Amino acid sequence: MAGDIVYFDLETRRTANDVGGWGNKHKMGISVAVTFSTKMNEYRIYTEDEAPELIKQLKAADLVVGFNHIGFDYEVLKGHDIMFDPADLPHSLDMLIELEKVLGHRIKLDAVAAATLGTGKTADGLDALRWWQQGEVAKIAEYCCYDVKVTKCVYEYGVQHGHVKYHDRNGREQIANVDWKA
Repeated sequence: MAGDIVYFDLETRRTANDVGGWGNKHKMGISVAVTFSTKMNEYRIYTEDEAPELIKQLKAADLVVGFNHIGFDYEVLKGHDIMFDPADLPHSLDMLIELEKVLGHRIKLDAVAAATLGTGKTADGLDALRWWQQGEVAKIAEYCCYDVKVTKCVYEYGVQHGHVKYHDRNGREQIANVDWKA
């Protein structure tokens, strides 16, 4: 695909328990959001007060790629712009949704990254929440940038090879065929 592919991830300020359950993702708040644009060849780090600029970048993209960004990150963004509607965004490829179609169950990015790339994530969302509470925003930004890089590398591998690898629930390496067009 020619044009701008934007890889996207965000971390929140609050847990589902803090906001009354998973139905209130829009109340979780953004601690840090990160994008990588293939057109600009750069990462951008956004804070909660920069959500309008983040949404503008996502809307301008030719393709937004993430892992659970449709079911989670977009829902969090709704809390920052009452006019935000994911349907207004360009085509999105959510690798979690695509892999769930192939595997019949949800899978963690770490299980895919570790098998496909030989490296996993550096932390998880609960670590990011703890860092937020401790005021360590730079740690969240570094972690979120790394997640975006991992997302980008997994996507590019899938495009190039027509499959990604993952570790199943028993730790065995498996292959999932994917049809992701770049």
